Amino acid sequence: MSDLSPKLLVVDDEKLIRCSVVEGLERRGYDVAGAESGERALELVAAARPWVMLLDVRLPGIDGLVTLQRALEADPDLVVVMMSAHGTIDLAVEAMKLGAVDFVVKPFGFGSLLASLEKAIERAAARRQVAALRGPALGTSGLVGEAPNMVELKETVARVAASDASTVILEGESGVGKEVVAQAIHSSSQRAAKPFLKINCAALPELLVESELFGHERGAFTDARVQKRGLFESAEGGSVMLDEIGDLAPGSQAKLLRLLEERAFRRVGGVTELKADVRVIAATNVGLKARVSEGRFRSDLFFRLNVVRIVVPPLRERMTDIPLLSALFVDRYNQEMKRAVRGLSTDALELLLRYDWPGNVRELRNAIERAFILHPGAEQIRPEHLPHEVRAPVEGPPVSAALPRPGTMSLEETERRLMIEALESCSGNQSQAARVLGISRDTLRYRMKKHGLA
Repeated sequence: MSDLSPKLLVVDDEKLIRCSVVEGLERRGYDVAGAESGERALELVAAARPWVMLLDVRLPGIDGLVTLQRALEADPDLVVVMMSAHGTIDLAVEAMKLGAVDFVVKPFGFGSLLASLEKAIERAAARRQVAALRGPALGTSGLVGEAPNMVELKETVARVAASDASTVILEGESGVGKEVVAQAIHSSSQRAAKPFLKINCAALPELLVESELFGHERGAFTDARVQKRGLFESAEGGSVMLDEIGDLAPGSQAKLLRLLEERAFRRVGGVTELKADVRVIAATNVGLKARVSEGRFRSDLFFRLNVVRIVVPPLRERMTDIPLLSALFVDRYNQEMKRAVRGLSTDALELLLRYDWPGNVRELRNAIERAFILHPGAEQIRPEHLPHEVRAPVEGPPVSAALPRPGTMSLEETERRLMIEALESCSGNQSQAARVLGISRDTLRYRMKKHGLA
């Protein structure tokens, strides 16, 4: 048998049952081993790496529950089916809580046992497929993807992490995974053992942002009853991610610039100079150059931050990664929700590959999670389990019916109304609306901004 053939392990101290099950499975072409005790089973798990273990609850020496726990610690990809007599069903249920995927009740017919084992083999195959993909696809940085632009991104992350560049700007649309990239830079660097802290600059008012970043002294403002350490102080030696940096308030921008220039700062309300040895990773889903032109972002801070610029590609520009990402999300929610979903059907995957994913990887993850939550009995994700916008074909809105009579509206008013109609018919999906109107997404965004629709 090749290493890719499923290997099974039958663990039962009753020799007649063990031998008959092993013989029956061997007749059907499976590579099967038997073990009479939990201790022997663990030896075989370590040596032979079986895909599926059929494990009795009652065993001499260490019992089935202990064997189950130790086996899964040794090989997390192992799939375990429990065997239980009628009087030990409660123990079998407890075993499922510990990680077993199914149990069969003794005495059992070989047909029902085989059906349970075949499902377990399918699940084991899916786990090993994900594990095989995870190695080359994730690399050392933890980033997922094999598309050319993702390979280039991972190479850039590796170089940045090795260089210990003091500042990095991550640009990309919402949902592309900028936080994952920031975490990868930190985890792959010599700062990995130190803290990685993050803050959303748009989520807090200016005074609270400054307090979060730089800390404050007791009495610096109302409710400042005790001294507080900020992120830069708490992350000493590590990395700080400033998400939505384009929305940082002007006062905080000036203090951040001083920190980057002098590697020093003061707490809010303080006079003592504190040193900061941190890598600053700034993330934005808006063009900072445009913010500088609008006077909303300091040009000197922009140039100080823009030491290394990394653009994280949207999902629509790396569609070949969708099968891998989907498999990883299915694997994640199978583990989190104690399920045994066998991936996506061919038709469901085809729909994922046809959709343009305006919400990027986050939207794909949410679609998979939604299928798990709303369809708990599904053994496989099918088209009807996916969100409506993924399933629905791109259809043009009846914009012709919305056209005004000649002479009743100006050209600009007509353009604005057509964009509104297209966006409403596409539920706000800009990519679909752009296709309906026959223009690029960037052109649509420019004209939306021009007409105050952004």
